[in-house]
Amino acid sequence: MSDRITSEVVAKVARLARLDLYDAELASATEQLSDMLEHFADIDALDLDEVEPMTQPFELVNVMRDDVPGRTLDRDEVLAEAPDPVDGRFGVPPILGTEP
Repeated sequence: MSDRITSEVVAKVARLARLDLYDAELASATEQLSDMLEHFADIDALDLDEVEPMTQPFELVNVMRDDVPGRTLDRDEVLAEAPDPVDGRFGVPPILGTEP
């Protein structure tokens, strides 16, 4: 086990996260977190001065079609099917400021 993290620290964090860990779970979590911290220390030890930072491993390309107007529904036909059209729009019941 590493000196980087103790079971007391893991127990405190678990308590703060409102997790009830059994002793076996606490020991397992402590070991796993210790292994992770050791791995992070290995990464920190790498000489990456000559490595260019990257934000995306693959170049992203947007595939977009041209914005060409097409055939649309007629407003009057659509509103004719609406249950309560108001001033050329769909009428909907109010949801704010009403009493239950």
